[in-house]
Amino acid sequence: MLTLGSWRSIISEFMSNFILTRELIKRFYSKYEAYVNPVLKFIFSMILLSIINSKMGYMSRIDNIAVVLIVALLCSFLPLQAMALFAGLFILLHMYALAIECAIVVGVMFFLMFILYMRLAPKETLAVLITPILFMLKIPYVMPVAMGLLGTPASVVSVSFGVVAAYVIQYIQANAATITTLEDGNMVSRIRFMVDGLLGNKSMMGMIFVFAIVLILVYTIRRRSIEYSWTIAVITGGLTELILMVISNLSLDMNLSVGGIIVGCILAILVGLFLQLFSFHLDYKKIENVQFEDDDYYYYVKAVPKVTMPVSDKKVKRVHSGSSASRSGQHRTGKSAQTASSKSEGAARTERTVHTANGTSRTMR
Repeated sequence: MLTLGSWRSIISEFMSNFILTRELIKRFYSKYEAYVNPVLKFIFSMILLSIINSKMGYMSRIDNIAVVLIVALLCSFLPLQAMALFAGLFILLHMYALAIECAIVVGVMFFLMFILYMRLAPKETLAVLITPILFMLKIPYVMPVAMGLLGTPASVVSVSFGVVAAYVIQYIQANAATITTLEDGNMVSRIRFMVDGLLGNKSMMGMIFVFAIVLILVYTIRRRSIEYSWTIAVITGGLTELILMVISNLSLDMNLSVGGIIVGCILAILVGLFLQLFSFHLDYKKIENVQFEDDDYYYYVKAVPKVTMPVSDKKVKRVHSGSSASRSGQHRTGKSAQTASSKSEGAARTERTVHTANGTSRTMR
């Protein structure tokens, strides 16, 4: 049976391996970013367009793996905004094949969303695209917690637009038979059916309201200068989302599974903790409170070090004999003289004494 010390050892070993893996991933990405980004965009656009085709599929011409591959290849070399444009175009084409009135209503809605999006949250295209995917995977509760950690209050706009896109797809999928059986040529009745169904969707409005509150709450807490602010923000946001979703589900008749809500909120907390380890892992045991002054201000600074692990590089040194050794000796002599000269110059610079909280002092240049 494992003792408490054994568990601590296992957890410590796991965290060390995780931190090392994180540093290796960051280093690999920074080195091959020009190649990794197109591959990731290609894979993501393939998944996004394939899900749209599988959920709608009313136009057979674009519900084709060859078309998806070509569009995904284009998206891999274009900005993320182009991916969002192609995804919206696929949705509109499927709706046009179903009924032109659907394409008109959703096209106007997408146009208004695009105008507001470009004005309020132009850099968060990824959030708009990921949100419908998570809805289709039945785990949408991750988004407000994740964007509260990684985004800003403007992320409410991008997440809300993603929610609207997800509910548009769900509504069309659920009411396709009703739309096609409405009187042919009676455009007004079809448009009214679409508008009333989308604007009167209480589930969509309740979801947007809950996601906005949770996102702003998580963002506000994780910005506080308190210890373990990200952990507190994640747990508080997940529990708040659980409570609000249960209340909204009962009061608005959202027809959501309570078990699904609980599982989704627990998953949101786990994803939030993972994002913390990957993006904001701090060592609160080594906090330093520093204070210093200049001619105009007195500064109080709280310094919290990041948890990192250096990745060793193997270097091969070649040793040459004969004249090469004498040249290397001359080179070292010249380098030593330069080092001594730089030290003497550095000693003449102005120094400032910094007092830490434990009474010791540091010198700042």
